[in-house]
Amino acid sequence: MAEGTAAAHLDCTAGVAGDMLLGALLDAGARLGAVRDAVAALGIDGLDVTVARARRGGFACNRVTVHRPAAADHHRRLDDVLGDVGRATRAGLPEAAADFAARVFRLLAEAEGKAHGTAPEDVHFHEVGAFDALADVVGCAAALADLGLLAPGAAVTCSPLAAGSGEVDCAHGRMPVPVPAVLHLAAAGGLALTGGRLAGERTTPTGAALVAALAAPGPLPEMAVRSVGTGGGRRDTPDRPNITRVVVGTAAPADPRGGGPAEGEVTVVESTVDDLDPRLWPSVLAALRAAGAWDCWTTETVGRHGRPGRVVTALCADDVRPAVADALFLHTTTLGVRWSAHRRLMLPRHSAVVAVGPPGAEQQVTVKVADGPGGALTVQPELAEAETAAAALGWPVRAVCEAAAVRYRGDLAVPRPATG
Repeated sequence: MAEGTAAAHLDCTAGVAGDMLLGALLDAGARLGAVRDAVAALGIDGLDVTVARARRGGFACNRVTVHRPAAADHHRRLDDVLGDVGRATRAGLPEAAADFAARVFRLLAEAEGKAHGTAPEDVHFHEVGAFDALADVVGCAAALADLGLLAPGAAVTCSPLAAGSGEVDCAHGRMPVPVPAVLHLAAAGGLALTGGRLAGERTTPTGAALVAALAAPGPLPEMAVRSVGTGGGRRDTPDRPNITRVVVGTAAPADPRGGGPAEGEVTVVESTVDDLDPRLWPSVLAALRAAGAWDCWTTETVGRHGRPGRVVTALCADDVRPAVADALFLHTTTLGVRWSAHRRLMLPRHSAVVAVGPPGAEQQVTVKVADGPGGALTVQPELAEAETAAAALGWPVRAVCEAAAVRYRGDLAVPRPATG
């Protein structure tokens, strides 16, 4: 990777799976040796990955194959998977890659737990804890670290994720697409889902978790492009090339005057509802986020007949407006939805993972960072992760939030060797 802050954009408009993202990262310049070393560090005899050139929809791409052990696999819990990652760390997996892989599996456990009504620690991983998923997640983590995309300040954005349509077979039987875990991961990461016209499962839980842990929804960052990588899926589909693309580069130098907000467009979708059971509003907002809304909320109002009600508002990209409107019709009693286009200013932003707590008991917390004028930084931890860390450490949530912000600012001041 060239000197400077790394940046990347994930094009998931045809979907994303763990092997597709890994193929794209390798095609973009990540070293296969680094990926194979990381998978070998898991200590599972016979688990390996290889890559070959293929074509999907007429486009050249990398096709990753995971070679599984001859022994039968077994279902794992979160602690089992984190133990595998910990063993890989002791065997040489870079710390940044290990932290990222652990975060991906925690996101998967939380999503599966929400889907099944159980605590994340009690979730039995099926497909997402199998040999394939372990190799995909740890391999992607190593590839991202090799490209410098896990370094502090790296800016990674993603397109909406094509969900697909129809049904898919899984450990719990036949499920509609997108499966529940993908919906919960989209809600947790603020990801937009599209692609209802594409047949089959286009975004897998592992793919959605990798994107949610790495990227923020948004357009291509302002950067000098260094490489482009394309990863292909198992099928060669007729409706759209079955590929995931990664554009990797170096972020444009910051404006010495501190930079400024980026101008863009946002679609505002609204409806006024005065006859919905108020206990249902949390599920309505969750459904709107799963449909692709960047943000959503309700505002109390009084209707023309004097009845109290709520105006529900969602912000989204215009291409997911139909999905957001459908979610309002499906999850509320409204008979009409309105929308309008607005211009907006957005501060440059990215996410980073920091360690909080005493040595040997550190907890991983994601912070959202916005770059303001004059070099000012706004650092806000993800509250759900701060709450989990606080419970594990026995700290107040406020103390975890403050420590995460201090740790991130401190990391920026530590000189780091160049990657690559």
